Formats: sequence, C-alpha cells, structure tokens
Amino acid sequence: MLAASAVVLAVLPLFRFAGSESFDSVLHKVVVLVLAVAAAICRFAPPRLLDRFAVAALLSLAGVGLICALNLVTEDTSAGSQAFYALPVLWAASHLRSPAVVLVTASALAADCVTLFLLLPAGPALADFVFFGAVLAVMAAMLTRSIRMQERLVEALQEQLTVDSLTGLATRRAFDHALAGTMTRPVPGGTALVLIDVDAFKTINDSHGHPVGDDVLVHLAAVLRSRVRAEDAVLSRLGGDELAVLMPGCGRDTAVQRAEDLLDAVRSSPMTLLDGRLLALSISVGVAHVPQHSTDRRGLYTAADAALYDAKRAGRGRVSVAGG
Repeated sequence: MLAASAVVLAVLPLFRFAGSESFDSVLHKVVVLVLAVAAAICRFAPPRLLDRFAVAALLSLAGVGLICALNLVTEDTSAGSQAFYALPVLWAASHLRSPAVVLVTASALAADCVTLFLLLPAGPALADFVFFGAVLAVMAAMLTRSIRMQERLVEALQEQLTVDSLTGLATRRAFDHALAGTMTRPVPGGTALVLIDVDAFKTINDSHGHPVGDDVLVHLAAVLRSRVRAEDAVLSRLGGDELAVLMPGCGRDTAVQRAEDLLDAVRSSPMTLLDGRLLALSISVGVAHVPQHSTDRRGLYTAADAALYDAKRAGRGRVSVAGG
C-alpha cells in the first residue's frame, strides 16, 4: 500500500499542467521519498518491532497529515486530492484493529474538513465534506467488517483442525504437533504416551447403534478430561475409538499410575442409556516412556501401540507397559 501510494504520487505531476511552483515540486518529492522509506521499513523490519512501536498506526496517521499538508500547500480541493485520504484508511482497515481504524478514519475526516473549510466557502466545503466523509466512513466500515468475518472463518477452520467436533478433545493433527514439539527438546523426566482403546466398541455399535457409540465416546472424553490436567498433558482423539494422553515431563512410574487411575475412573463411571439402563464401559491402555533426551517420536508411538495390543491380547480392561 505504501509503495503504491509512492508510485501514484510520483507520477501525479506528469498529469498536471506545467508552471507549478517549485515548492510544490519539492514537496511532492519529499512526500514520495517519505512513503518509499516507510514502505522499505515495513518490508524489511522485524514484525515484532513494528508491532511494539505501533508503526502501522503511526504510518496511517502520518499519511493523513502528509496528504492534508500537500492539499493545503497546493490549495487543491478536487475530488482526486480528497481521494488520497482513502489510502491511509485502507491501510489501517487492512492491518489494524477496529479502534485504530476508527482513529485513522476520524483523523482523515478531520483533515479533509480542515482543508475544505480553509480553501472553500462554507456551502461547497460542507457539501464536499458530507459526500466524501460518508464514502470514506462506509468504505472503512465495510472493509473492516469483511476482514473481521474472514478472521472468524479462519479461526473456525483452525479450530476444526485442532478440536475434535464430537468429543471436544484435541485432534490427531494437534496431537502430532504437540508430540513433535515435545520431542524436539530435552524434557526433564522424559515423555510418556498413553494410548487408550474402548473395549468391545464394535459390539456396542452393533447392539445399541452408532448414535450410542458416539455417546460413549463423548462420555469417555468427559471422564478422562476430569482426570487429566490440561496444563501438563494433551488429551486427544486419534481416530475412531482410539484416544491418547501425551504427558511431557512425566516419569515412567507416574505415567503407569495415571494410566491405572484412568482405567479405574472409566470402570466406575458407567453411561446411562436413554431408557435408564447403565452401560458398563471398559478400556485397554498401553503405556510407553522415553528418557529426557530422546527424540524418537515414532519409537514412542510404536511402543505405546504395541503395549495397547498386549493389553487387548491379555484380556482387555487392563494396563500394559512397554518394556515392562
């Protein structure tokens, strides 16, 4: 936006009649240079530094001031000169939050009002200001609303990628991201992974229907969530009836004890069916652990998966520990 503004102002004198005062020409060049420098700063400066000093907001306000000064010096009240106020407003609406957009838009309207009433009679100045002010305000409001709607859609899509719509647990994608982040750095105590599978889940679906199967998953998610602290573990649904608990900084013995606690919690929390009957539930659990400096993600998951199948083969409804 800044670069485009600099280009427009640079070529603007080509379309004006010859004979302009030299001061006007110098002022044009100064403004073009300032815009070019600002564009370079925004292009190459670190984003955090720009945010820290509110550079985007300051540039928008500075743009309004430059346009106002340029219009006053050249005594230009044409529609074209007023249209330049749209540039900083568009910049603000595209990059800033609503309060800053309101501030920049109000500054542009105030600058335009000052210019018009200083250079024109009251009647024409008021007419121009009302017309252009309405256009500028509506444009800023519509663009801001459009961008905010887009941001909400993006947030909704991101949530769909990270939160399972049925259970409210983390998705496989979120689990993989958390596992990758955990295994790329040393974690005191090592990292434990607990894999959970619902026993006889196919039988539950066949006997009671898939809606009840979904209810079972929701019920189990609630039971497990009440036993897993979100601040030190990631509880996720990997797919189907397979759940996982990733526990960074958790020792092997502690992980086994937590797995036993989850097993007991599920056993003691049957689900109430629509007809009032209680449906007893059971889970099989596999536990694996890697030491502090291990980065073997695949090895950790493979070991936990093997332990889970050991628990199933041993009769289900139990905890099996890899290497134990």
